[in-house]
Amino acid sequence: MIRMSEVVLPGHPDKFCDQVADAIVAECYQADPRAYCQVEMSVWSDQVFLTGGIVTREPLRYALADIVRATGRRIGYAAPNAIVADRYQVHDSVCQRREDPRTWTDHVNDQCISIGWAGYDAKVAWLPPEHYLAHRLGTALAQSCRNGRLTGQGPDGKLLVRLRESTDQWQVEQLLVTIQQLPEIALLELTARVVDDLLETYAQLRINDRRWTATFDDIELLINPNGVLLNGGSDGDNGQTGRKLVVDYYGPRVAIGGGALSGKDLSHIDRAGAYAARHAALHATQTGA
Repeated sequence: MIRMSEVVLPGHPDKFCDQVADAIVAECYQADPRAYCQVEMSVWSDQVFLTGGIVTREPLRYALADIVRATGRRIGYAAPNAIVADRYQVHDSVCQRREDPRTWTDHVNDQCISIGWAGYDAKVAWLPPEHYLAHRLGTALAQSCRNGRLTGQGPDGKLLVRLRESTDQWQVEQLLVTIQQLPEIALLELTARVVDDLLETYAQLRINDRRWTATFDDIELLINPNGVLLNGGSDGDNGQTGRKLVVDYYGPRVAIGGGALSGKDLSHIDRAGAYAARHAALHATQTGA
C-alpha cells in the first residue's frame, strides 16, 4: 500500500497564521485564565488581517499587531530574509471586550465532529508511520534553519513523504523538499545541506526501528525541483488560519472532522473535542482495544 503525507515548515504562510492565532490565545490566557478567544488571521504580501473576538477581565499586555510581528521575527521573518515581519501592515478587526469571559467559556456553545486516531506503537508516536516520518524530518529541517547547517534558510518550506507499507515493513520511496533560501547560497550547496539533515534524521530512525527497511541510498530525493526559491512565505502565497488541518491531525489517510485547532481557547469544542478524541484513541489502543 502506498502511503503519503506532508508537513510544512514554520514560515509557510498558513502555518504562520496558525502560530500568530495561537500566540494571541496564549496572550489572552496571560491576561485571564478563563479567557474567551476566537481569532483568525489571513496574510498576503505585507498585509495582515485579524478577525474574531476576545473577552478578558484584564487588558492584554501587547497589541495584537505587536504579537503578529514578534511571531514573524521568532520564526525567521527578519533580515536578510526576503520577508521582514516588522514591515507587516496589520488590519485589526478583532472585537475585544472587558468582562467576565465565563459567560462563554463555562459551557459548550457550538458543535462539531471530532475524530481521534491512534495506531501502531510508541516508536511512531501512535501515528501513521508516513505522518510520523514527515513530522520528524520536517522538525529536523526547521531546527536546522534556526541553528544548524541551514541557519538563515527558510523559514518557509514543505516536505512530502511517499512510502510503501507491507505488514511490518515501511519502504520509503521518495522525499520531496521545497525550502526557501537566501540568494547568497547556491542551489547545489543548499541541496547538500538538506540531504545531510535528512540523512542524519532518517539514519537515527532506522537505528531505533527496523521497520524502516529502505536505506537512504534507496530513496529518491527531490530538493527544490523547480529551482531557486527566494520569495517564500506571504510573498509567495496567501495564508489563512486553519488551512493545514491534515498536517495538524493524522495525515491524509485518516478522516478529520473539519474543525481548526488554532486561534481558539480550550473551551471551544473543536479544540477540546480533538484532544479528548485523541486521548480516548490512545487509551483504547494502549490497553489492547
